[in-house]
Amino acid sequence: MLISVVQKGFRGFWEDTLCCGKSETSAAAAAAATTLRNPLEEFFEADRNPEDEKPVVYGRSWKASELRLKSWDDLHKLWYVLLKEKNMLMTQRQMLHAQNLRFPNPERLPKVRKSMCRIKHVLTERAIEEPDPRRSAEMKWMINAL
Repeated sequence: MLISVVQKGFRGFWEDTLCCGKSETSAAAAAAATTLRNPLEEFFEADRNPEDEKPVVYGRSWKASELRLKSWDDLHKLWYVLLKEKNMLMTQRQMLHAQNLRFPNPERLPKVRKSMCRIKHVLTERAIEEPDPRRSAEMKWMINAL
């Protein structure tokens, strides 16, 4: 049994052990198993085909006026999307720097940082406008923890 695990890999062993026959559920499980990604891959940008002639155009930073229209939950989600993007860009920059290669599109990182600062600014405005002083203090504490 141990040889089977080594030869087929852990995932293949469990598919064979748990699935007696090929059914729709086992086919769906096999399809889902092949699409699993390592969570660390999110720290790296997907490789582009160097033969692409079109330059990649990246977006702009968020404006404070746009962010004021968003709900608390939307700003929370956007914060973590930007945080993930920032971590990915900084990881990529560090890896390329270690290999003495140029970081492509260095203007992306300031755009992400500026958007994150603007989210904090909008949230601080909301905390200041809060009539309840206790809630306002809690909001300011949470914002400063970001």
